[in-house]
Amino acid sequence: MVIRKHALFSPDDNKLGRPISNLLRITQKGHQPFRLNGGTERYEVTGVAEDAPLNSQIQYDLIISFSSLEASKTEVWHTANYITYLLLQNANQIAPLSRSISSVIPTVTREELGLSADDYWTMRLEPLKSVHLHSNLAGLESNGNMTYIYVLSIVAFLILLIACVNYTNLSVAQSANRGTEIGIRQVMGAGKQQLLRQFLSESVLVTSLALVLGFMICAALLPLFNNITGKTFSYGLLFRPWFLLATILLSLAISLLAGAYPAVILSSKRLVTKLKSGLQLTHSGGLMRKGLIVLQFTIAIFLLATTLIVLKQIHYIQNKHLGYDRSHILVLPIDRKTHGVYEQLKQAFKADPHVLSVTGAYEDPTDIGWGDGIQADDGTGPKNLSLNATPVDVDYLKTMGMTLVAGRDFTSADFMTEDTAAQGSSYQMSYILNEKAVSDLGWTPEKALGQIIAKNTPGPVVGVVKDFHFSSLHTPIGPLLIFPDTSMVKQLFVKVKSDNLAATLASLEKAWKARVGHRTFDYHFMDDDFQSLYKTEERIAGLFSIFSGIAITLACLGLFALAAFTTIQRTKEIGIRKVLGANIPDIVVLISKQFLVLVAVAFLIACPLAWWLGNDWLTDFAYRMELNSWIFVSAGITAISIAGITVSFHAIRAALANPVKSLRNE
Repeated sequence: MVIRKHALFSPDDNKLGRPISNLLRITQKGHQPFRLNGGTERYEVTGVAEDAPLNSQIQYDLIISFSSLEASKTEVWHTANYITYLLLQNANQIAPLSRSISSVIPTVTREELGLSADDYWTMRLEPLKSVHLHSNLAGLESNGNMTYIYVLSIVAFLILLIACVNYTNLSVAQSANRGTEIGIRQVMGAGKQQLLRQFLSESVLVTSLALVLGFMICAALLPLFNNITGKTFSYGLLFRPWFLLATILLSLAISLLAGAYPAVILSSKRLVTKLKSGLQLTHSGGLMRKGLIVLQFTIAIFLLATTLIVLKQIHYIQNKHLGYDRSHILVLPIDRKTHGVYEQLKQAFKADPHVLSVTGAYEDPTDIGWGDGIQADDGTGPKNLSLNATPVDVDYLKTMGMTLVAGRDFTSADFMTEDTAAQGSSYQMSYILNEKAVSDLGWTPEKALGQIIAKNTPGPVVGVVKDFHFSSLHTPIGPLLIFPDTSMVKQLFVKVKSDNLAATLASLEKAWKARVGHRTFDYHFMDDDFQSLYKTEERIAGLFSIFSGIAITLACLGLFALAAFTTIQRTKEIGIRKVLGANIPDIVVLISKQFLVLVAVAFLIACPLAWWLGNDWLTDFAYRMELNSWIFVSAGITAISIAGITVSFHAIRAALANPVKSLRNE
């Protein structure tokens, strides 16, 4: 075998903790090779491989030749569910080879499997580089989703757009205070081109400082970002030449785009106007500023609403009844050697007063992926049905809290023993179907009872279980077959009481170690398996929450500065109104309403966009929450409230000022 450089294993003592470099020296000195999980097969370390890059989907601790596995000797070729990798001479061979495989495989599989005219078997080739982000093909590591990358890239662009809008708005607003400066520069001989270069250089300087500060913040927050996203980006990524170049070019582009409009405005006014009355903002410039305020709050409200949609769907997933009770169920992976003490282990666990039930199955009910097929004949002709299947132990339905709608659960008499195995072809296996399978076969639950199903071993349907979600909520509930077979059990499930959990785990570990000496007491809770199905959605929810917070903060910072500028511009007007009898609420409404109206307009624009995108995202879920109006109303009220508080700070300050001072200064 070849072992990863930094993996930790040890020789035959089966204890973890030895560095792999020591293992290679042990093997070379003639010591016995080591076994895996106490198995009978012995393996020799033949090499140590460098760790796979962190961005590779192929991650491993050790590599063993397929021919040395027992599965390669006993499994039928079409039931060996392994991915095959083909190394081609060049990428252009993928398309013709795919066509060749598509034409040959159906013929071969029909002969080997004896498929009927209606059955089919397909295979396909996919480029390895496209598997992680563009495929549902299972690999050594979980796949990503290119759609989410596009979405997050768009969100990052929108936040950057808000920052550019803020810079443009504030630069134009401040231009009213720079009329005299610009006029004097022109008197001293500065031309329009010189003024343009001056203001653009100011923009470049500000953006460059922001770039340096951004790199520092990025480096400081990189561990937090990796924790939120589940990624492993390193600091070296920030200083790669292509990344630095792309970031610098983006910074220059932003500085030019954000600074161009203010520079043109500041350099295009007539000299006499600037020296006589300063630089007054035109009506068209006011419309431009208002449009930019609407734009940035449209983005902020849009992100806030979509964040609420994602969080609401996550809450729906976490609280939806799945058809079984996954709480307080320990999952213990077991191997073939453990099967020798399987019954003793179960009885030892059941002896603990804090254990409610114990059972086993091939795989976790949160994600049953075993594909199979059955044939049934109720007198109206044979019926074939492709479905998922799972072999289970007795008390499976009881432990999982599943509901029978007809018939009975499995009993110990339904399981094959040495005596029943001796019966040969006369032995009949019992089966339980879910409601979906019964419906697809055209039966009612009552009619399904007693029907003979032809699988590997024919047998009657003894029960019908209420539909439960055995995969993620992205997919609808499909037909399912449950059959008794402890020889296929790979997971042991222990339902425990919620109280005194630490003592219960200690008791179970003691019973495990007394009977299973070749592997550690490695358990997890079924709740963790369920949560792992939606890690991507939870991370997206976390990122959207952060992004929407940043967006609303940036929008309010810009609004805060513009409100301050507007208040200064209207100081004389406010003083006159107070002298004429206006009270504080009147002044606050006077200043705030123009901004709050713009936020309200942004709300009307953002809501349809958020509804469209949110509804499109929810179509990926077969089971989804309803898009209620309160989601958008909440986003709008939140944005308007925050904007109102932001503007009111300056409005109240102006309303409380002494009008005599403001009029004297004027």
